[in-house]
Amino acid sequence: MWLSFHLVLLLGCAALWFKVAETEHASTVLWTGLSVLVFLVTWLVLGWGLLGCLGGQIMLFGGVTLVRLLWPRKD
Repeated sequence: MWLSFHLVLLLGCAALWFKVAETEHASTVLWTGLSVLVFLVTWLVLGWGLLGCLGGQIMLFGGVTLVRLLWPRKD
């Protein structure tokens, strides 16, 4: 079955990151792409389970937060 819970979770995380990027007026393609990339690496390359995939998303959130704190945007 190609529609696994991992795939549904991947799409949910991507949708969440898309909405967050829209709210922050940031690049939706970049943030959504990073979410999908992190999820695929943790799922398919590293073989982590669901908690590992969610942990990757949490680490991505921490990384984005750190970058936005260190290099604030100039509007």
